[in-house]
Amino acid sequence: MSVGLIALLDDVAFMVRAAAASLDDVAGQAARAGTKAAGVVIDDAAVTPRYVVGFAAERELPIVGRIALGSLRNKILFLLPGALALSAFAPWAIMPLLMLGGAYLCFEGAEKVYEAVFAHHGHGDEADQEGGAGGDQAREDRRVASAIKTDFILSAEIMAITLAALPEGSFWMRAAVLAIVAVGITAGVYGVVALIVKADDAGLALAHSTAGPPLGSLIRGLGRGVVKGMPILLKILAVIGTAAMIWVGGGILMHGLETYGFSAPAHAAHAMAEAAAARVPFAAGLVEWLVTATVSGLIGLVVGGALIPLTNVVLAPAWRALSGLWQRRG
Repeated sequence: MSVGLIALLDDVAFMVRAAAASLDDVAGQAARAGTKAAGVVIDDAAVTPRYVVGFAAERELPIVGRIALGSLRNKILFLLPGALALSAFAPWAIMPLLMLGGAYLCFEGAEKVYEAVFAHHGHGDEADQEGGAGGDQAREDRRVASAIKTDFILSAEIMAITLAALPEGSFWMRAAVLAIVAVGITAGVYGVVALIVKADDAGLALAHSTAGPPLGSLIRGLGRGVVKGMPILLKILAVIGTAAMIWVGGGILMHGLETYGFSAPAHAAHAMAEAAAARVPFAAGLVEWLVTATVSGLIGLVVGGALIPLTNVVLAPAWRALSGLWQRRG
C-alpha cells in the first residue's frame, strides 16, 4: 500500500509540474505575443483620453470604465472566437487580414500627420464632431459608442498580431494566450488611461494642499507642475501614438511582403540597421531598432499617404452611397 501511495503521489507531483510548466508556457507566450502589439497598444492608450474631454470630472472614470468593458467585450466575445476560427479553418487568411489592418494603421497615422500639417479635420475627429440631440447622457452614450468602435479596430489588430506571433500549439493553448493578452492589454491600457484623465485632478488637489513647510511647498509645486504638464503630456502621447501606428503598420506590411516572397524592403531595412548598429557598438540594439522602425515608418507613411486620396475620393463616397441606399430600403 505504501509503494502504491508513493507512486500515486509521484504521479500527482508530475501532473502538477506539467501543469505549472504549461501555465508558465502560456504566460510566456502571452508576454511575447503581447509585446508584438506594443505599437497598437500605445496608440490605443494615446487615443482614448480625448473621449472624456468636455465631461464633468465625476463622469470621467465611469466613461473610461464603460469603454474598457466595451473593449473587453469586443475582444472576448467577437475577436477571440474569430481569431481561433481563422487559425483552425483558414490560417492562410491571417496574413492578408493582418496586412489589411496594417494598411489601415498606415492610413490613420498618415491622415493624422496630414491633419496636423494642413490643419485639416478628417474623419478621425469623431469625438469632436458627434451630432444629434439630447442631454449629457445622450452625448456620453454617443461618445462611448464612438470610442468602442475605434477600439474595435485597434483591438482586432492587436488580436491578429498576437495570433500571428504564436507558434503552433493546441487549440486551448492558443485560446488561453489570446484570452490572457485580451484581458491584460485591456486592463493595462485603460488603467493607464484612467491615471492620465485623473492626473490633472490629482495635481489640482496637491496644488491646494494645506501641508506646512517645507513639505507643503514641495507638494504644492508638484501639483502645479502636474496641472501645467498634463496638456503637454497628452500632446506627446498623441505624437507617439501616431508614430506607433505608422511604424507598426509599415512593419506589418514589410513583413507580409517578405512572407509572400517580396523581401527586398525587409532585406534593405535589415542591412541598413546592421550597418548603423556596427557604427555604434555600445548601443547596437537600440540603433538597430531605431533604423528598422524608421524604415517601417517611411513605408507606412508612403502607403498611408497614397491611401488618403483613394479613401476620401473613392471609398468614402461609395460607403455614403451604400449607407444611404440601405437606410432608404430600411
